[in-house]
Amino acid sequence: MSKSKKSKNKKDKAPDDGSRTIAQNRRANHKFEILEKLECGIVLQGSEVKSLRDGKISLEEAYVRVRDGELWLVGADIPEYAQANIWNHNPKRPRKLLVHAKQFRKLSDRAHEKGLTLVPLRIYINARGIIKLLIGVGKGKKLHDKREDLKRAETKKRIDKMMRGRG
Repeated sequence: MSKSKKSKNKKDKAPDDGSRTIAQNRRANHKFEILEKLECGIVLQGSEVKSLRDGKISLEEAYVRVRDGELWLVGADIPEYAQANIWNHNPKRPRKLLVHAKQFRKLSDRAHEKGLTLVPLRIYINARGIIKLLIGVGKGKKLHDKREDLKRAETKKRIDKMMRGRG
């Protein structure tokens, strides 16, 4: 394989399962303590798939809601695909998520607990070429928890830098 075809972007390839990350919600890990994760499918229109394959989506303000016995992704912004012309989609429309009934019952029960919320963490294309969404059950962090995490990350960076300097 030539150098031009190899991906140098770490975000582009997940080494464990052969999937390609389209977008990550980095603020979710800062704002929430993720207790549990679940992979689910997502119902999309054709122009949305094209736009996602181009890597265009924003999960920053997105959240997952339980409504009418189903899971919905609300607030995710998938911009219109330029070549779709009149067959384009609404960029901010709610999108239905696909999970097994057993998983849904478990998630909806957890979502109704005090202080827990469903947060989209990552949208990616799996090894089979199917677009999947990773959602997490999160508990909101307090300000002191966020500061503690930042201190821990800074200390880890310093230690890693020191180890590299001596090696």
